[in-house]
Amino acid sequence: MISRRIAHRGVAVLLAAATALPAATAVAEPAPPAPGPEAQLVPGVYQPWQADTPDQVLAPQVYVPSAAEEAVEPVEAAPGAYDLVEYVPLSDAVARISCTRSRGPYQRQVERWLKLKVDGKQSKADCKVIRAFQVREKIKPAIGFAGPVTWSRMQYLSARKNPNAAKKCPVRTYRVACVDQARQITWVQKGKKVVFGPVPMRSGRAGYRTRTGWFKVYWKHKNHVSTLYHQPMPYAQFFSGGQAFHAVYGSIFTTVGSMGCVNLRLGDARKLWGVLKKGDRVHVWGRRPGA
Repeated sequence: MISRRIAHRGVAVLLAAATALPAATAVAEPAPPAPGPEAQLVPGVYQPWQADTPDQVLAPQVYVPSAAEEAVEPVEAAPGAYDLVEYVPLSDAVARISCTRSRGPYQRQVERWLKLKVDGKQSKADCKVIRAFQVREKIKPAIGFAGPVTWSRMQYLSARKNPNAAKKCPVRTYRVACVDQARQITWVQKGKKVVFGPVPMRSGRAGYRTRTGWFKVYWKHKNHVSTLYHQPMPYAQFFSGGQAFHAVYGSIFTTVGSMGCVNLRLGDARKLWGVLKKGDRVHVWGRRPGA
């Protein structure tokens, strides 16, 4: 009696032989590969600081920092830390092409924003226009790929004049820090007047989503360091347990979200530090794409 292992091995050999046989008929040239989920995309430009920055998951120990501690300003980020680096198919990143044939995950949205024909298909004309936008906005690599960073930049540009056009953030007579997770932008308004931002941000990933609803800034700590991961969280302003606004020393333009905090570029976090006070309200809504 032939063992089951030998039988399986025989089937495997037959399958291998079958796949090695030449095709009986000619096949057409394959279409340009369409990328899968964003998780399969990679940064198109190498960044040494590109890391999954851990945040404060649990509520920190609250205390009053000394005057000497408060006088110390957080160190500056490395040059290029906040560059707009697009996520592209690995094959495009390796080949260093000038214009991609691949359809991006935000193809339709980008086509609509650029007033192109909205068909969800990448064409030479599409690539040329998208690439021109990327060059203008200093998105690297500028290869015309309709990726998450390009679409995020477009949403930010659309929001600059009136971030609350959709009235998602409640208007109050006092200051409200508005956190729009769908567009990944944040701003502060007092009444209808925007007093800070909008600026790009990075909120929580799946499993560590930034909580939605109303909160208050309950503690500000300029030189906070995560007690869980021993990582710097400069200009931290806590509003919900361990979730806070704070700067990171790496790109916030990633396909992976934070572990709950609202990550900002250092300059933006510094400006927000001067705007928000203890007791100011924070309103968070929506969901980060992919979270």
